Amino acid sequence: MSRRVAVSDGANKKTSRVRVAVRLRPFMGNPDEKDEGPCVKGLDSQNLEIINWRNATETVKYHFDAFHGEQTTQQEVFLSSVKSILPHILNGQNACVFAYGPTGAGKTHTMMGSSDQPGVIPRSVREVCKLVKAKDDNEGWDYSIGMSYLEIYNEKVLDLLSPSSLDLPIREDKDKNILIPGLTHTTISCFSDFDKQFVPASLHRTTASTKLNQHSSRSHAVLLIKVVRTQRALPHRQQTGKLYLIDLAGSEDNRRTGNQGIRLKESGAINLSLFTLNKVVDSLNSGTAVRVPYRDSKLTRLLQDSLGGSAHSVMITNIAPEYKYYFDTFSALNFASKSKLIVNKPFTCETVAVPVLPVKRAKEDHEAGGSGTEPPKKRQKNERKTDQDGSSPSSSFHSPSEPSVMDRLLALEKLMMNCQDKDKLGMLKDVAQSRKEIQELKEKQKEYESKAMLFRRLDGEGSSAKHEPVFKNSTAPLQRKPSTATKANKQQAVVQPLQVSQLQPLQQLAVVKKQSVCVKKKEKKISDLVEPPDGKENFMESGWEFQLDKSVLERSRQKILHVLNTGALKELKGLQQIGDKKAKLILGCREIHGHFIKLEDVMKVEGMTAKRFSTFMKANILSDMGK
Repeated sequence: MSRRVAVSDGANKKTSRVRVAVRLRPFMGNPDEKDEGPCVKGLDSQNLEIINWRNATETVKYHFDAFHGEQTTQQEVFLSSVKSILPHILNGQNACVFAYGPTGAGKTHTMMGSSDQPGVIPRSVREVCKLVKAKDDNEGWDYSIGMSYLEIYNEKVLDLLSPSSLDLPIREDKDKNILIPGLTHTTISCFSDFDKQFVPASLHRTTASTKLNQHSSRSHAVLLIKVVRTQRALPHRQQTGKLYLIDLAGSEDNRRTGNQGIRLKESGAINLSLFTLNKVVDSLNSGTAVRVPYRDSKLTRLLQDSLGGSAHSVMITNIAPEYKYYFDTFSALNFASKSKLIVNKPFTCETVAVPVLPVKRAKEDHEAGGSGTEPPKKRQKNERKTDQDGSSPSSSFHSPSEPSVMDRLLALEKLMMNCQDKDKLGMLKDVAQSRKEIQELKEKQKEYESKAMLFRRLDGEGSSAKHEPVFKNSTAPLQRKPSTATKANKQQAVVQPLQVSQLQPLQQLAVVKKQSVCVKKKEKKISDLVEPPDGKENFMESGWEFQLDKSVLERSRQKILHVLNTGALKELKGLQQIGDKKAKLILGCREIHGHFIKLEDVMKVEGMTAKRFSTFMKANILSDMGK
């Protein structure tokens, strides 16, 4: 049984705001032609300013949870923004870290890093392994760590640990948890196990070169770290925490990136998913939105827990200082400013086996049956069954009731051994009541057995007499009262049964009509009412063929067959009921199966049913005669 446990961190805090950190990439290359320098400048550890594009003499200031300047190291970014949310994973809660920003702003460097300067992903996994290893064995919990790695490329979810897999679906279980069926999940015990899986899988991620970035990510990469801890003692509680580490692809201006062909298609998918992400943030901040568009893209579907969901979330917004990135930077800062207003509601995802006590069932039986008897509906059903089978009434009454009371008695006596003294008096009364019910049941059983013996004796003496039920139901059967609105002289609809004297051809069968006062239906032929034995449509010659001369009919059929076997695409399209698509299908079928021996072989063509074939033949034969 799965249940949610509210967060109890610190002062019983049940909500968690999305933390937003901004990282400024170092200035790359020489200043531009106007020698204006960078357009963004940090003020302190939480504030920065950007030049107002409407008025170059003014600046726009922003305040965030953290600001990392050009000289900030990877270690400082991890310690100040990411490390604090990792312990929640070990307590069965979810966490998410994702990098956002324009292309070429340093998102992949922040998340992946390099061998000399590892990024957020390797540092986070190393920290999680360290936290699990530091747990005391005396706490009574066992821990296991697993990983999954995927990318969202052109709105397709691809498994990077299994590159041969196809597009995977995203599902939601009954507890509102997002999951991906078929995604590879690998168990790891230490950081070295993770490194062996992660490094080769990262090479499968789709990257390409653009005018703004030599190694541009063409997909969103998502790494999932799952920590499951299980209680050794009863009731074996199990808590599952998930850590999502996401490297988003950057938004692109195709006028500056020079994307064409497949790069342009990739850029369109990236920008569309990021636009949907922006709509989700706006909907969450509005507070009045009827629907949050999580399902409009695969990215927002995966981020459903992280934005307005149940995760402790951190967004690292990467920006570039150059003027050519000004509008991208300005948009990213506005998006980050809106995102920090989102509030999540974390909870502990816990699964526990809840034992079902027998006394609860006994209480339900007591409420339903009063003193151990069955409900009236069930009792009447059992009596009817007894009358039909001719079985002993004592077995019908005694079988379902006495075991239920015995179970209740055993359950009460078992609970008495474990309950406190103040509850024993009430349980003793229940036990005494159960014993009394058993005694009454035994007396009723003897009474019913004596009656059964009497009825068997009478049944043997009067075998020629008509059998009567053992138990008669004096209650009159329920009948629907006649409606006062019904007319007294209303006529009933009369349906004539089908009568066929002998087997005749289907064309010669008579037409049968239903006589009804209220509804008049169209006449149908019996051939339309008879279902063919093989479940398929039968091709039957209609009456119009009998009105034609057999020689003329045969000549037209041969002409149509000749066109089907030798005609090119243009000649085939000249036939009635044959379009461009059907003509191509006929040519393909002719190349595979050879010439058509008879006209009925045309039904081998895809989409040519018996009904369509009949229409095709009628149209072409009549058209040929009209010429």
